[in-house]
Amino acid sequence: MSHLVAPVPEAASGPERQAIIDLSAIANNIRHLRNLAAPAQVMAVVKADAYGHGMLQVARTAVEAGASWLGTAHVSEALELRAAGVEAPILAWLHTPGTDFHAAVAQGVDLGCSGWELDEIAAAARELQHPAGVHLKIDTGLGRNGCSREDWPAFVAAAVAYQNQGLLRIVGVFSHLAVADEPQRPETDEQLARFRDAVALAEELGAAIELRHIANTPATLSRPDTHFDMVRVGLGVYGLSPFADRTSAQLGLVPAMTLQTRIALCKDVPPGQGVSYGLNYTSTNNTTLALVPLGYADGIPRIASGGPVRVNGTTYPVVGRIAMDQMVIDLGPQARTAFTGAGVAAGTALGATAKLFGNGLDGGPVVEEWAAAAGTINYEIVTRISSRVPRSYDWGLQ
Repeated sequence: MSHLVAPVPEAASGPERQAIIDLSAIANNIRHLRNLAAPAQVMAVVKADAYGHGMLQVARTAVEAGASWLGTAHVSEALELRAAGVEAPILAWLHTPGTDFHAAVAQGVDLGCSGWELDEIAAAARELQHPAGVHLKIDTGLGRNGCSREDWPAFVAAAVAYQNQGLLRIVGVFSHLAVADEPQRPETDEQLARFRDAVALAEELGAAIELRHIANTPATLSRPDTHFDMVRVGLGVYGLSPFADRTSAQLGLVPAMTLQTRIALCKDVPPGQGVSYGLNYTSTNNTTLALVPLGYADGIPRIASGGPVRVNGTTYPVVGRIAMDQMVIDLGPQARTAFTGAGVAAGTALGATAKLFGNGLDGGPVVEEWAAAAGTINYEIVTRISSRVPRSYDWGLQ
């Protein structure tokens, strides 16, 4: 058996590694979610660089497809959208004492408010002589952001006082669901009851509420009684399922991200060849190993050994530990006669496209398989793909 590395093929067009974002899938998902939520409005959540898909491109596509609002965690994200010319209504809801409320109010960014921010937002509005749009958040059971139920009456009363001074517009009251991705659990009903009570009290105290919103993607898909005036959809925008027992296709969603690269090296090895740090995998036969130039610096979880990589129509599991820049797949003993095609060195997989996940329409791997290999959720896999992986944008991937 030869152990020589095959010659490098001519460079293929496009980046060596890339996350391809199908904007037509984004648009499809927005339209589908709009139809499900109607007559409620849709907020497309584009925080965290649109779950790794590219905030500006996704935001523009979502608005064109009918999203009425955009949602970000941080004011800095909202200001980035404004600087790029995005004029749609934006809500930002996660703040610290260093948050630039002045810039947010000046740029017409609505602000989620859980308590302590109220006075600072009103001060910014007073200085600018322009009312700030706020959405008052009630903690109905998630235990994270949001005003406690005990403090809610005083909080709303203070907001109404600022409203009456012309410093605030109480645009909305909102909350967030804890277990909507597990529809059989009773806590969602309990949260809804608390939310309705909080809205009723706010209205009794004089809050001029325009929008009530609590539904996330799983609630939008499974609980019409949570839709109220607006739904906030994140994962569904990107075509991924929030449910363990239902696929994207079953929900009418199309995954938007395809992650792929090109095989960087291909070599024959004898039985007993260890692979990667720790030598946790050892070849049992004469075989061919292929090097995939993506690793945990690119956002692939180090723990996800066994994750699927599709090459030339066949899916192979990652063997050995995933390293910072690379991982290895075992192509088996027949690899030298199995691979042909443009940009691929004769008799080897060198240069062949290696797809880690895509929309699954070709039978190839999907994000959920990598989530299972890493013991995590599909949200994390797409969101953590690092900036070292270039994004490219297309309409209508095949």
